[in-house]
Amino acid sequence: MKICRINLENKVAYARIEDSQLAILGSFSTLAEISTAEPTTKRVEISAVKFVPPVEPSKIVCVGRNYSAHAAELGNEVPKQPLLFLKAPSSVITNGEIIQIPSQSHQVEHEGELAVIIGKRCKNLGESDDVSPFILGYTCLNDVTARDLQRSDVQFARAKSFDTFCPIGAFLETELDVSDLRVQTFVNGEVRQDGRTSEMVFPVPFLIRYISNQMTLNAGDIIATGTPSGVSKMVDGDIVEVRLEGLEPLINPVFEMG
Repeated sequence: MKICRINLENKVAYARIEDSQLAILGSFSTLAEISTAEPTTKRVEISAVKFVPPVEPSKIVCVGRNYSAHAAELGNEVPKQPLLFLKAPSSVITNGEIIQIPSQSHQVEHEGELAVIIGKRCKNLGESDDVSPFILGYTCLNDVTARDLQRSDVQFARAKSFDTFCPIGAFLETELDVSDLRVQTFVNGEVRQDGRTSEMVFPVPFLIRYISNQMTLNAGDIIATGTPSGVSKMVDGDIVEVRLEGLEPLINPVFEMG
């Protein structure tokens, strides 16, 4: 099921795709109940609405160097445990919105990846615990990075958290086997990244359990699961597209701020 969040008559509403239209969902108590919420009789055309990011996360937890080839292209070793860092929630935009290159950086790069959206509070999961009840869905994500600032700062926070540095897809897919999906990033139609989620050093279930033992995951939080090799610089006027099998593509234009 594909679920989205839209601006409808000056109010934010959730909807799902039904027969090439958006069916507005009725009331629900918690984010985890969205996938079972009954649609109302109201239908709108997909082309007639303004999409907003599908969730408002309390945090975005990212996994660094989770593909061996990407670690190698940056001259780094593969970590023995997941390398975690955070992006500011204020960096989130959605499909079609502009990635802004800030004046502070001269090397802003794309990092296309799979994003996991948490559906309900998740803490201290054990090795045998099933993670599926805690997953709301999946979408595409671009972990935009000011690579020069990442190198100079050593810390990741500034380089990863400029406004617009976390584009995520407008639609969440609630039912998807993500163990072996193709992950691609295109710049102006040219393939720059091409990998598979099966190449992750730490797969999705492991990541959710691991992160839940470091910090509480709240409903709406995002886990960015890492990027394949092939990251490259984006420049003013580029069109960047992240594609994963089974998910709606994430397409964003790039604008360099003066």
